[in-house]
Amino acid sequence: MTTRVPLEPALPAELAQELAQRVYFVSEAITGFSLVRSAAGDEITAVDVELDGDVKADPAELTRKLNLVTANDILGQRFLEPRVVWRAADTRQVKDVFDELVARGAAVEAGEGQIGVGEPVLSLMDHLDAALRTLVVEEFGAREFRYPTLITTDALRRTGYFESFPQMVMSVSRLHGDVDSYRGFLDELAGGGDLRAALTAHSGGFDHCLPPTMCFHTYHQFADGPLPESSMVVTARGKSFRNESRYRRSLERLWDFTIREIVFLGTPEFVLDARRRLMERAYELVDALGLGGRCEVAGDPFFLIDTTAARAWSQRLLELKYELRLPLDGERDVSVGSFNYHEQFFGRSFGIGGETGEPVFTGCAGFGLERFAYAFLCQHGMDPEHWPDAVRAAVAP
Repeated sequence: MTTRVPLEPALPAELAQELAQRVYFVSEAITGFSLVRSAAGDEITAVDVELDGDVKADPAELTRKLNLVTANDILGQRFLEPRVVWRAADTRQVKDVFDELVARGAAVEAGEGQIGVGEPVLSLMDHLDAALRTLVVEEFGAREFRYPTLITTDALRRTGYFESFPQMVMSVSRLHGDVDSYRGFLDELAGGGDLRAALTAHSGGFDHCLPPTMCFHTYHQFADGPLPESSMVVTARGKSFRNESRYRRSLERLWDFTIREIVFLGTPEFVLDARRRLMERAYELVDALGLGGRCEVAGDPFFLIDTTAARAWSQRLLELKYELRLPLDGERDVSVGSFNYHEQFFGRSFGIGGETGEPVFTGCAGFGLERFAYAFLCQHGMDPEHWPDAVRAAVAP
């Protein structure tokens, strides 16, 4: 079933992407959508949404919800053409290889937003991660940590993630720690009861979440005390989790993905200089891999907070975030890495003190390893004979 949801007022066409990345979060009933443009093409006047026939959806409620998101998150934004700060031109033909990965058994669709990977993706991920780890250890003397998967709900709350990205949160629960709860749960299952209903009835204890990124563990590690040194660089590899709703697609938007994170803590001069140096070294790595791509000013998809428009505008205006984007085919590209400057936000929210006693400044960079390997294969193909010599020697000797 398809229904047209009018936008009142219409949205400037240059903000179409801001709308597109939020539509699926409006309602779980939406299974697909397309934006409707005005005759002149300068406005988005409506959204045609495809609806799940098994989920009850009131068109009037959909209209209310979609216009609420548009008014709160998008209409107040001023459009800025993304400023490209670096580009690696490449004339090779880029081809999406996901279907080929699936056909070869190198990618396995294990569930909603979850894809298992085999060779050559696994070895490519490890090779790219080793290159990034070596880079940050040699350049910055980074200390490496291995963090647990779960993060406490209290720690995640200090990051502001719940307020900024509620649509992405993935929490962890368990059965109530009580004999009667266990017995009731088992009785419902033995009686042929619905598993999900039984889990909902007997679960609680939402004191842990799945981490959306690794750097939150680092801030929690140094919370409520002075930084051990005047400046530090920390790196970690681990799993991150984000509810991408129906935006999931191939290896681009996984609910469960692997990230190499680098965190800078210290003075603003140290953090900004370290971010710049890491960006330059990342460009060198992309060149050495024989990849085309670009790095540009970017923003985060803040959702349903009163200051969404202002935060999105200031983030781009102050160039607090850059994304390294690599093409996947003739039209699509993907962010394989981001470089962020947080000013004193995390130093203040986690009580991490600097040399002067003031909250430290922080920055971070994160590289999605599945995305990075996928972009490499889309540009170089599946045949190792067409790969750069160093990669072929390391991954497919």
